[in-house]
Amino acid sequence: MNARVRHATVESTSPHAYSASTVCHVRPIDWEENASAAQLPPTYADLIEFEQSTHTVAARRTVCRENDLHDAVPVICAGWAAAVITLSDGSRQILSFLLPGDLVSTTLLFEPRSHCLVEAITEVRYRTFRRSELKGALLRHPESFDALSKAWIDEKVRADQLIVDLGRRTADERIARLILNLAERLAQRGMTATSGETPAIKMEFPLRQHHIADATGLTPVHVSKVLSEFRRSGLVEISDRSLTILDPARFRRTADMR
Repeated sequence: MNARVRHATVESTSPHAYSASTVCHVRPIDWEENASAAQLPPTYADLIEFEQSTHTVAARRTVCRENDLHDAVPVICAGWAAAVITLSDGSRQILSFLLPGDLVSTTLLFEPRSHCLVEAITEVRYRTFRRSELKGALLRHPESFDALSKAWIDEKVRADQLIVDLGRRTADERIARLILNLAERLAQRGMTATSGETPAIKMEFPLRQHHIADATGLTPVHVSKVLSEFRRSGLVEISDRSLTILDPARFRRTADMR
């Protein structure tokens, strides 16, 4: 089996949207960039022969637009993005934050149309797989299908939880739950650090108040007040691009996550 990945040259019609790159730190289901076919599980090794395109998108630029048609499935390799719905009055609802290893949308596994805008929060690198080839591999390898089915289920659970959060939870609970859910997802990727007896959880956190507001249905002013109270209470510490949960057990109680 030829284990070399074929990278397509990427040309952009926008002067600042995309550029070609051969660096991709996370593949679907946590594949490592330097893994050879011999090192990968047999059910995954077949996928690295697919023709792929690797793209880089600058922060605050668009990865894909709502209702665009796609013949490929994008997967985030590095950076943070957001799946967003924009309303006619210009207001926005962030449906989910996309992290390394995430499919941009599991919907694109089954149909060509994206139903939301995907916007880069930081610089984002992502890799695209042709839908027809990916679906063929999933049919040949049930284990891979199970792993990607879990991604769809996780996306559905987050969507259901968002409905409950927006409809029934307080501002403190919404924001605390958002932070804890991101911490859990980052921990699954080995992207958090712990220290102390508690132990405190430190993670990358490039979100600004307007991102949190758009994800929780609050105003940036309200988000600022809640985060300030979290700091004063010794629950979290926030720097320019990182956040530390100082007392995870108490923070979970604040989020009503027992």
